[in-house]
Amino acid sequence: MTRDFSTVGVIGLGTMGAGIVEVFARKGFDVVAVEVSDAALERGKGVVGKSTARALSRGKMTQEEHDALHSRVTFSTDFDALAGCQLVIEAVPESLELKKEIFSHLDEIVGPEAILATNTSSLPVTEIAVATNHPKRVVGMHFFNPAPVLEFVEVIRTVITADDVFEDVKALAQRIGKQPVVVGDKAGFIANALLFGYLNHAVSMFETRYATREDVDAAMRFGCGYPMGPLALLDLIGLDTAYEILDTMYKQGRDRLHAPRPIIKQMVSAGLLGRKSGRGFYTYAAPGSSEVVADGQTPSGGAPEGVSLRPIASVGVVGSGTMATGIIEVFAKAGYAVKFIARGQDKVDGVLNNIKRSQTKMIDRGRLTQEAADAINSRITGALSREDLADVDIVVEAIAESLDLKQELFRDLDRICKPGAILATTTSSLPIIDCAKVTSRPGDVIGMHFFNPAQIMKLVEVIHTVATAPDVLATVQDLCAKVGKVAVTCGDRSGFIVNALLFPYLNDAVKMLEAHYAEADDIDIAMKKGCSLPMGPFELLDVVGLDVSLAIERELYTEFREPGFAPSPLLEHLVTAGYLGRKTKRGFRTYA
Repeated sequence: MTRDFSTVGVIGLGTMGAGIVEVFARKGFDVVAVEVSDAALERGKGVVGKSTARALSRGKMTQEEHDALHSRVTFSTDFDALAGCQLVIEAVPESLELKKEIFSHLDEIVGPEAILATNTSSLPVTEIAVATNHPKRVVGMHFFNPAPVLEFVEVIRTVITADDVFEDVKALAQRIGKQPVVVGDKAGFIANALLFGYLNHAVSMFETRYATREDVDAAMRFGCGYPMGPLALLDLIGLDTAYEILDTMYKQGRDRLHAPRPIIKQMVSAGLLGRKSGRGFYTYAAPGSSEVVADGQTPSGGAPEGVSLRPIASVGVVGSGTMATGIIEVFAKAGYAVKFIARGQDKVDGVLNNIKRSQTKMIDRGRLTQEAADAINSRITGALSREDLADVDIVVEAIAESLDLKQELFRDLDRICKPGAILATTTSSLPIIDCAKVTSRPGDVIGMHFFNPAQIMKLVEVIHTVATAPDVLATVQDLCAKVGKVAVTCGDRSGFIVNALLFPYLNDAVKMLEAHYAEADDIDIAMKKGCSLPMGPFELLDVVGLDVSLAIERELYTEFREPGFAPSPLLEHLVTAGYLGRKTKRGFRTYA
């Protein structure tokens, strides 16, 4: 028989606990909210009040609903107030000993049918359960922040959780408007196990000065459509919380990718905890504020002192595929004269026709006028001979991902192009220095990694080699801004920023599936609903193509020799079988 939940207790009224109180009170439950002291209780009341007042001001609840919600909540510092609750959810700091102590005490207070749930995001639920006399009624109920907004709950079932307890909690999660995913008791569960490896890797990029904090964050926002960059997200989560989660995951799994980066511990020791302390990877207007203010690490913008920009009036593009076509359109739309080289007149005509089709769609949607389209087209010239690039100021190559082909092209461009012309490659995986070294002007060679479709995606990764001249780097950064792109800058190594962060995360998701910890659908739900990502990892892998993904993961593994980057055998087997994703109608899912 399903339990009739009417009164729910919540212990701990920090951001997460207060959010859980609001979730249940909104759905008509009576809630007993408990804190350890009067001061903490008042802070908790303030968090709930501020959240509901914001919802009221934005028209997301009426005054009547607001008042009814608050009438259902009883605040107390007395644990005995929880005696009549059918469910008690603990949301105190991530300390195993503290949680065990609380659950042991709760065991003596609540009724025999009451369920005890922990909101832990990383600690072993089983260890918390065995601190009670009735471990069968203990379950994990991991909400995501902000709890009133995110429609996802991980329900963690231990080896001793009773079937009825687990079923009742799952049904309750659905009743309060959350999508439950049931998982076993493993550090990090689904979402954090995948999220924090990615966050830790982002910290390593910043720590080793591979890229600035702003560039790491902008890369993932504009390149992957993530709602927040990883370092800004860590500041929101709290670096002390992040350290505890990573440390717990590492101790349980011994995966080096989860070993907290040293700088995280150093920042925690220094009190740089993120938004809540007013300073973390970024500096904030005040503790608890979301407003980022300039500090000593904030980029000044513009070219470095003593560096002059090279003049760019005309652009050459080599290639006629989707990426090349998009790049041609981007430069022409920004007012540059563009000359592109294709291998045959049919290819030239194909590019021009594709650009006109793209413009027709924009005209139909009211985003472009015919006059503007005509002006753009007047700036585009197609040609068959590379010799026609002799006078352009920059050449962007967008040919096949073959080092031999690119090196042959760069040798030819070196011969053809005028002194001072910049030679750029759009490669997403090959070493740019290998293209630069076959020229007599390696200082003029740089990477400009556009994202597909180039005319829509805002990001360009600007990659400098050890030989790239400072004025070339500054000129390309400035050029990206002039064509309306967000430029992020990094060094010449496999994956650059986006792919180096994205594909190990995708590989971890495949390994999780391979280990039968969770199904592909549940993993996708966890990352979309729990982390607000635009696509789940398996959706994304099928779109990108499993063969393409495998090739990138092999490149990353070869470059870094990191055991955790080794491609999952499951991915290898799917590619071998010809299951490449949407393009073959079968990958991790089957398509019509």
